[in-house]
Amino acid sequence: MLYNIELIVYYLNKTIAMKKLITLASLILVFGVTSAQQLTQTIRGVIKDNESNTSLIGATVIVLGSDPIIGATTDINGNFRIENVPTGRINLELSYIGYEPKVIPNVVVNSGKEVLLNLTMQESMVKMEEVVIVANVNKGEAANDMAMLSARSISSEETSRYAGGFNDPSRIMSNFAGVTATQDGSNDIIVRGNSPKYVQWRLEGIQITNPNHFGDQSAVGGAVSTLNNNVLATSDFYTGAFTAEYGDALSAVYDVKLRAGNNEKYEAVFGFGLLGTDITLEGPFKKGYGGSFIANYRYSTASVIADLGLADINGIPKFQDASYKLVFPTKSLGTFSVFGLGGYSSFLFEDVKPDTWETPGNRFMIADINEDYKKRSYLLNQGINHTFNINKNSYVNSTLLYSHEGIDDDIYEDRFIQIFDEEGNHLRDSTVDYTRNLIGRLKKSSYRASVTYNNKINSQHKIQVGSKYALLGYEFFQSQFTETPGDRTTLVDFNENVSTVRNFVSWKYRINERLTMVSGVHNMNVLLNNKSTIEPRVAFSLRLNNGGSLNAGYGKHSNMESIHNYFAKVEQEDGSLTEPNKNLGLLKAHHYVLGYEKRFGKNIRAKIEGYYQDLYNLPVANDPNSYYATINEGLEFQYIDLVNEGTGKNYGVEISLERFFNRNFYYMVNTSLYQSKYTALDGIERNTRYNGNYLANLLFGKEFTKLGKKQNQTLALNSKIFFAGGQKIIPLLRDEQGNLAVDPENNNYWDYSKAYENSIEDVYQIILSASYKWNKPKATHELFLNLDNITNNKGRINEFYDASEPGSVGYLTQFGFFPNLMYRVYF
Repeated sequence: MLYNIELIVYYLNKTIAMKKLITLASLILVFGVTSAQQLTQTIRGVIKDNESNTSLIGATVIVLGSDPIIGATTDINGNFRIENVPTGRINLELSYIGYEPKVIPNVVVNSGKEVLLNLTMQESMVKMEEVVIVANVNKGEAANDMAMLSARSISSEETSRYAGGFNDPSRIMSNFAGVTATQDGSNDIIVRGNSPKYVQWRLEGIQITNPNHFGDQSAVGGAVSTLNNNVLATSDFYTGAFTAEYGDALSAVYDVKLRAGNNEKYEAVFGFGLLGTDITLEGPFKKGYGGSFIANYRYSTASVIADLGLADINGIPKFQDASYKLVFPTKSLGTFSVFGLGGYSSFLFEDVKPDTWETPGNRFMIADINEDYKKRSYLLNQGINHTFNINKNSYVNSTLLYSHEGIDDDIYEDRFIQIFDEEGNHLRDSTVDYTRNLIGRLKKSSYRASVTYNNKINSQHKIQVGSKYALLGYEFFQSQFTETPGDRTTLVDFNENVSTVRNFVSWKYRINERLTMVSGVHNMNVLLNNKSTIEPRVAFSLRLNNGGSLNAGYGKHSNMESIHNYFAKVEQEDGSLTEPNKNLGLLKAHHYVLGYEKRFGKNIRAKIEGYYQDLYNLPVANDPNSYYATINEGLEFQYIDLVNEGTGKNYGVEISLERFFNRNFYYMVNTSLYQSKYTALDGIERNTRYNGNYLANLLFGKEFTKLGKKQNQTLALNSKIFFAGGQKIIPLLRDEQGNLAVDPENNNYWDYSKAYENSIEDVYQIILSASYKWNKPKATHELFLNLDNITNNKGRINEFYDASEPGSVGYLTQFGFFPNLMYRVYF
């Protein structure tokens, strides 16, 4: 699909007001503003033991480089407060007797909003008099202390800073080694050559729906994320050999966290941009209680302009979303939180082609047929979380969640005829037989419950034991025209419930101050067909004397296939319909990872990580002449007989050099060389469709601080250069001379014998972004300008038959150049 950002920006740029706004933004970014003064803000937070969740009393927090020293100590509840901190970027140093010192880098202090931090510290294994412990700067490391490798954290500050992110956590991940997207404008996540449908999304520690607007029927990606950066806390992303906590995931896990609202004062953020207009509100329930709320609502800007009658932009995609978190601490029953995430989106595209938005089937390639695509999608995730400290060394975390998502697809088609006068002169084109071709109604609901017990036995040993239950409801219906005009067939029609139970135990053993082991077992059970697995996991991390570290890990993993495959209705030779896939087993994989990391000082990290993923039990077509495997499944579903007899392998090496933000600049260079292969029943080893072979990123950013007469303004410039191999395709039929040889009359277009042999061409993209921030006594203002694909490169991603195009071949391409402008005020 070609993402609707282009369409939104196209329509908005047609309005005079928007052109003036972009011009004004450019002037501000170049010349700045000059009315501000040196301002300060308060930094508050809590410090806890990272393993026992116990508050640390008397820990010291200081602002590095402050003169005189600015700092504070934590109170009986582990809370600290530092007032009169100058605006800008600061580093905090944490220290506590018996714990390893820690530095928290790049804390952004704005005048319009207090800084609230939830911090943790690691207990030291050695006595303080035995060794001098240097403060550890854990930049980029996962917040989950059980994760030893193939994991990193991503903060809301990084999501805002990196070029091309659009404050979308999905798009940000493609900046890192081993992660890419389809480059058609969607925000799906492709990790190490795996299908994006095997990425698991979690919110507040529990699995949720695909969190994207305009999700396709595979529910693997979308267009715009419903997750808004204004309410996100630092979150973790895992790319392989996951810890025992995570199951039913084969590709990656994105564990997203929501931040708590300010529990002492009311604050707000208002944003207006080309993609959306949003408001964030937060504050305490009452003075002195400690509870808080935060809520965000966003509405597509194009819809706002259309609703106000300022521009005629009929057909533009519309969306709205909301998220919130309520925190209720108690004196003796622990802390409760209620959270939610929801979204609604819709569009109507007329005369749609794959270069606008991909539709199922081949009928769009029939010369005299036009298709209109009407889509509606919605999602809701509503949960409650409870954390209870049993004693100073152990706590239990419980979560209940209800989620629901739906996708309504309607594809209408008509035939056009040419009308001539008696002398043969063309008068006009006319449409006839306007009717609905495809009908899709996909609904998913789930009830989930999880409980995890954490026990820090001592400074060396920690155990986790957990269980997760899910009741999944599916109501799917799809019908579509066959090759015979007017003849409709039902592709899938079921209303079923599926239950799963997952259990795990994990043990962290700090053998000494340099060597740590995390091991465990995950158990996956599918009650639909009584399939289950026992999945061992183990990882080691060894700190070397030269400042480097060596990491190694193994994990066995499994994943349920998309539910429609289990209930697919397959026509037999006698014309009857059966459901042969209800006994389909789990996809399985062995993940092996070996990595080396070297820190050069506090701010530069070099990292190399190699991996091998041995995939087996893959569902493939029960046909010895077929190429088909579900790991390549995209928008086009195939309702066929499947067997768990496919195999595959993903292997590669990832190299990264990253300078974390310090002294007003940063850079990151990474590259991945990889292969992704599979074998179906035909015995031929093929590329998967997601095998791009290589990708490379270069990111650089610089801030210019203390601008303006009062030195309280900041200009930030960020850039990204991206190169990658194209995804593999199923090509159109051609003869030996390379001439097109499709047969539209018999619906023969694709050369399946050459499935995924090649891509069309490699892709690249250059992105520039700039932001200007200025502080006022009561507010902070920010203006963002992002220029995506500034060279307007439109690399060809896929091809399709189109008789109206030169050579009768149309191409799905990268989305072209488009700007994104946003203004935000914190108050």
